[in-house]
Amino acid sequence: MSDNPSFVLRGVEDVVYEQRPIPEIADDEVLVAVKKTGICGSDVHYLVEGRIAQFVVEKPMVLGHESSGIVSKVGRKVKSLKVGDRVAMEPGATCRTCDACKSGRYELCADIVFAATPPYDGTLARFYPIPSDLCYKLPDHLTLEEGAMMEPLSVAVHAVANIAGLRSNQSVAVFGAGPVGLLCMAVAKALGARRVIAIDIVPARLEFAKGFAATETFVPPKMEPGEARMRYSERNAKKMTEDLGIEERGPNSIDLVVDASGAEVSIQTGIIIAKMGGTFVQLGMGSPEIVIPVTTLLTKEIDFKGSFRYGPGDYALSVALAGSGKIDLKSIITHRFSFDQAIEAFQTTRAGKSPDGKAVIKAVISGPDVSLSDL
Repeated sequence: MSDNPSFVLRGVEDVVYEQRPIPEIADDEVLVAVKKTGICGSDVHYLVEGRIAQFVVEKPMVLGHESSGIVSKVGRKVKSLKVGDRVAMEPGATCRTCDACKSGRYELCADIVFAATPPYDGTLARFYPIPSDLCYKLPDHLTLEEGAMMEPLSVAVHAVANIAGLRSNQSVAVFGAGPVGLLCMAVAKALGARRVIAIDIVPARLEFAKGFAATETFVPPKMEPGEARMRYSERNAKKMTEDLGIEERGPNSIDLVVDASGAEVSIQTGIIIAKMGGTFVQLGMGSPEIVIPVTTLLTKEIDFKGSFRYGPGDYALSVALAGSGKIDLKSIITHRFSFDQAIEAFQTTRAGKSPDGKAVIKAVISGPDVSLSDL
């Protein structure tokens, strides 16, 4: 059978619509009719660059991985789902047998089949096959759009709750007020953070952050002509600590720094402002090689950690946080597009704003023949 229109990346700046066969499913899988898909920065990066680090697009690939939908078919061994269930889809199937999987860190599995990561197809199609245990039922009061947002929310949950182990009454600084950075702020707030500081170079993003989850915001000063990056970061950190009353120790210190920007100066500044014995989580992907103030890192005994995708329990906690009303996912969706407007959706996300000047936080594409009003 072939009634599976798909949005396919063939090469740099080369996308087309194709009819693909309707996927067959294994006994432990379900076939999901994809209804809503958010555009991630990685999708745009593959479109513009054709690669992210070692992941290179070498053959046509369906884009998309932030998706939700309705179960249309279940495998013979599936007991937890039925046709018609509304689900958020965790788009990375692992081997389940390697040391990483068995130790509870399946996001590090070497054989993960991750949607829209070469060479595997993504979810911007009518149908997507997925292991049943990677589908999470949505509460009736959550929309399918909110279901699609469980993917970026799980990235934030993984960084803040899982990797960092944030505790109530701690203080957090998040560099980068894009979608994932904003969601890191929201997770911190939902978990009881006392102070959530948003840092970005775009004032409009910080304005949104303040109304969304941040308690305070900071706009870094501009770099001076000929100024070395490290000297700038030291100056930036000094201004930030003075303006916001941040100290290295005690109740005015920053327990957790999350960098969701990938910018070298943000990482440098974050290490400098972190408390003695604090935690730094690197979440944003930028240049593969950067300079860091390593002496500061070691003398302050900062726990420096990387965070990649999501692991056990992250999707479930995301659904719980959104379902309980502790995190508002609707407000970050600023632009909506039909399936046949996918190219426009990517162009708008890439530009950072629509032709009417409205800034993009998160754009969502509806599935084939799905109305924009069908949330």
